[in-house]
Amino acid sequence: MLVIIVLILIFVFFCLSCIKVVPQAEKMVIERLGSYLTTWDNGLHVKLPFIDRVRAHVSVKEQVSDFPPQPVITKDNVTMSIDSIIYFKIMDPRLYCYGVERPITAIENLTATTLRNIIGDLDLDTTLVSRDTINSQMRAILDEATDAWGIKVNRVEVKNITPPAAIQQAMEKQMKAEREKREAVLLAEGQKQSAITIAEGQKQAQILAAEAQKQMVILAAEAERERQIREAEGHAQAIRSVQEAQAAGIEMIKNAGADSSVLTLQAYEALKEVSKGQATKLIIPSNLQGLAGLAASLKEVVSDGTHAVQADKPSVPADTKHTKA
Repeated sequence: MLVIIVLILIFVFFCLSCIKVVPQAEKMVIERLGSYLTTWDNGLHVKLPFIDRVRAHVSVKEQVSDFPPQPVITKDNVTMSIDSIIYFKIMDPRLYCYGVERPITAIENLTATTLRNIIGDLDLDTTLVSRDTINSQMRAILDEATDAWGIKVNRVEVKNITPPAAIQQAMEKQMKAEREKREAVLLAEGQKQSAITIAEGQKQAQILAAEAQKQMVILAAEAERERQIREAEGHAQAIRSVQEAQAAGIEMIKNAGADSSVLTLQAYEALKEVSKGQATKLIIPSNLQGLAGLAASLKEVVSDGTHAVQADKPSVPADTKHTKA
């Protein structure tokens, strides 16, 4: 009885071991009697005990392999270290299992040799600035080579490029020199622009000062002209006022009827003013003897205000007397 139970348990165990569940994004390669039979996709599958076996569990997700740095030599004989990253996906599990032994190792070795071939055609400076070119060439070569292994290379990236320490120091010195050169050029340009700006400012200041001085001169000339015009108008007005006053006085004298007497008196007053000057010779009219009587008559006319006195003109010859001052 115990033996029967043991046999039943062994049978159940073998039956359960023949039932396989394939997860999502995985595939199973099945062999029958050592030969490839089929590839199971995700889901529930049953195999024959002792006849069928699972050859490999294969993940069909995209995988990433980070390979260690590889020493390479450039075209100008500079040894450097480059490490790369490969993104690949298993497209055919059968070829992946039977195409090559240890596929990841094969991809790593193929990547190293391809990288050496590509870098060997480039010099140091080109290698440092041609990462995209290197990535594209490596991806194309690896993808073509791994088709027979059921692998598709989707992307290749150069992770690090490490030149020798001496080259790094030389590059740092060159970079420093270039930066110092750019700094000197920028400083010189700044000083040049500053000098030009200062000169332009001084030029504008001189132009503005000259314009201001010109305007001041024009304004001063306008002010002087206006002053002279106003002075001339004042003098003209004064002369007109004097002339109007004299005309009014003469008119009043004419209305009083003393034309000849007044004229004679004015001549006398003018003679007095002339005698006060610096002249050495004076010409005195010969009828000066009748001025005294004329003055007395005029005084009498002014004091009375009601009498009209008419003075007779004396008859004297027309000659003149000369007197030395």
